[in-house]
Parts: sequence; structure tokens; C-alpha cells
Amino acid sequence: MTTHIARVISGLLMGLLFVPTATAADAVTLELSAGDVACENVVVETALPSSLADHDHFSLTQIDTGERIPVQVDRNVGEPKLVWIVRDKLGAGTHRRYRLTSVTAPSQPNHVTVTNDGKRLLVKVGVKPVFSYNHATVPSPDPKHPYYARSGYIHPLYNPSGQIVTDDFNPDHAHQHGIMLAWRKMTFDGRATNGWDQQAGLGKVEHAQLETFGGGPVFGFFKARLSHVDLTAPGEPTSVLNEIWYVRIYAFDDAFQFDITSTQECASAKPVSIDTIHYGGMTIRGHADWHEHGNFDYLTDEGKSKTNGNQTRPRWVDLFGPIAGQTTGTLIMDHESNFRFPQPVRLHPTMPYFCFTPASLDSFTIQPGTPYVSRYRFYVHDASLDANIANRLWDQYSHAPRVQIAKSAE
Repeated sequence: MTTHIARVISGLLMGLLFVPTATAADAVTLELSAGDVACENVVVETALPSSLADHDHFSLTQIDTGERIPVQVDRNVGEPKLVWIVRDKLGAGTHRRYRLTSVTAPSQPNHVTVTNDGKRLLVKVGVKPVFSYNHATVPSPDPKHPYYARSGYIHPLYNPSGQIVTDDFNPDHAHQHGIMLAWRKMTFDGRATNGWDQQAGLGKVEHAQLETFGGGPVFGFFKARLSHVDLTAPGEPTSVLNEIWYVRIYAFDDAFQFDITSTQECASAKPVSIDTIHYGGMTIRGHADWHEHGNFDYLTDEGKSKTNGNQTRPRWVDLFGPIAGQTTGTLIMDHESNFRFPQPVRLHPTMPYFCFTPASLDSFTIQPGTPYVSRYRFYVHDASLDANIANRLWDQYSHAPRVQIAKSAE
């Protein structure tokens, strides 16, 4: 009797172990097409197939090799999307197929984590810190100039070796904060304002709300609401632009890669004019040592540097210099969907900072009901970056491989 019961229990347990996580009807075959340019270490995304829209966890198998590929769903902006990374080289004009099935629980551990310490979001890939997003106000280190306090920006940014590559509150330009987005010259309701020149007291940019954040096997993410405030408004400060930052950080640890999508909308029924000036926009301030020693430079896709690159219109810019005797840099890519692409850049010749600044061509207006959307990809690297690699990275960003449903799996 005991032996019989044991066999029954054993059979039941084995049956449970091999219960399928998906039926054939739940499976979809996806076909990825590389397009005209070879790629590798490329982020791929596609709309979640409607037949699987009610599921949250998936298994993705490369059909020709049988390899299980980490995959993640993004439900944070627009329609749900599947996101994964093609690590190996995919030749131009080639195709690859995957079998996608729903599963009942996450099939891969989180490789990217985003945690909140009450003041900052701390982003890591594995054990490596990538950056902090400061959602609490960081006070000015100079009590005589408290107006330089700022929230809603990224600093510190690290390279894969663990060194900080951005700067904050540098005494020469204390209003430049790590990675930030601020307009230098704005007009609202007939008044001049801006969130860049904090000393002038005309306006500010501040974090307003942390909407969501999390990690995953393919990417970590956060969505934050910021406010561009007019400090000269009658009665009390008035928000003129509401902004959403949606940030994705990908599971690369040999070079960090993340995307910032900014969506700005009028905070009232009145338009906001972004007035003509040669700087302001998406900005990075580089390491303090680079300013002190002047040993930094830029490289653009046109081969320009700090001596001749200012106010050119590159697709990408790499800001780099030595830290502890080794070169490191941050490549920022301008997406081809951006307004006035390729956007002009302010490449400062003596300070390690630059910005993509579409207002240098002419003023433009953000109208109520019409969001202003801008997208940038950041790639933080150790050692020098070859221009051919930077060009490939930009191509992969603006022309990622296409995915379509090939057929229902059998």
C-alpha cells in the first residue's frame, strides 16, 4: 500500500512538473528583419500581438537555435510593446524567427533594477550603478546662492568602470546639472521666462510626480512628471509646460545604454514660445576635471570637434575625456523623428557641456493640445569610441529591425 501510494504521488508530481505553460493557440511566430544595415547588440521592440494582449509574462525562443531569449513587455506608454535584445550580429537583409508563448510567471530574473531611496531613483545593471534620477530637490552647495537648487535631472551618471562622468553645481556654471532639459529663452502670456538661468529668477524646472518605475530582464524604466514654472506670474508661480520623462535603461553592462523620451504639453490654454537663442534643450554637463584641465573633446558624425563643431547639425555627439588616465565618454544620439532633425548643437569650446538646441535656428511655439516630443539615446562607454560604431548605434536607434507576425505556431 505504501509503495502504491508513493507511486501515485510521484506520478502526480511529475505530471505537475510537465504541465505546459501555453497551448499551441497561445503561441505566435515572430519574424525579425534586419533591413539594409547589419546590426548587433540591438534593442528590438514590436507591438504585443493582440492574441496575447491579456498576458503579462512571456517566453521567447529563437527557432533556429532553440535559445531562450529574455523578453519583457512595456505597458507604460501607448500600446503594449514586446522588447528584447539581439546580442549577436545580424547581417543586412537577413531574417530570424522566434516563438512567443505566454507563461504564468516571469521566466528570467531582473538584470536591470530601479529602486527609490526617497530622494533618488537608483538604477543598476547587475551590480553596476548606471545613474541616479533626483526627484527630491538637491539644495545648492552654496548657501549664498540657494536658487541653484534643482530637482528632476540625472546625476551622477557612471561609466561601466564605476566612475562618475557628469558634474553638478560646478561653480563656473552652477545652473548646469548632469543630464537635464531646460529652455533658455521662453515667452508665456507676454512675459519672458526660462528654466535654465536660475540666477535670473524668471523660472525653474522641477520634478512634480513620480508616476511609475521598475526593473526587468531586458530593461528598467521610470516615468516622471516635471513642471516648467514661470516665477514672474502675477499672484504666484504658474506652470507653463507639463513634461513627462519616460526613461528606459537596457540590460547592457559593457557599455550603458538608455533612452529618454520627453513629452512637453502646455499647462494651460495659452501657447508657449521657445524663443531663438543658441543654447538650451537636452543637455549634458561633463566631468569637473575636464573643465579644470581643458582635456575634453567632442566627436560628431561629421568628424567635428570642439574647435569646429559648434552650431553644426550632427546626428550624434560623443563627449569624452580622461578619468584616472583612461578615456571615457557619453554618446548622445538625436532621433530622426525629432523636430528640426538633425538638431543644431551647442558644443562649448572650453566647458565640457553640450546641448541639442533646435531654437538656435528660429523660435517655435508649443501649442495647447499639440505635444512637443523629443527622443534621445545615451551610450556611456569606457575607452575611445570608433566613429563607425557610433554610426551603427545611431542606425540601430533610428532604424531598428522590423518585426511582424509570421504565422500562428503549430
